[in-house]
Amino acid sequence: MNAVVTVFYYLLTAYVAVLLVANFLKNKKWQDEVLYIIVLIPLILRLLRLK
Repeated sequence: MNAVVTVFYYLLTAYVAVLLVANFLKNKKWQDEVLYIIVLIPLILRLLRLK
């Protein structure tokens, strides 16, 4: 059961990260892009298991 929750957690984190990257690429305002990067960094670290 623990493995299922872990896999679901990483899939959900990857999904949110992909959504943030898509919005980052569509956005033209640099202030918003900085905010996307700030939010994206912890998600990428979790995906790499470096939290």
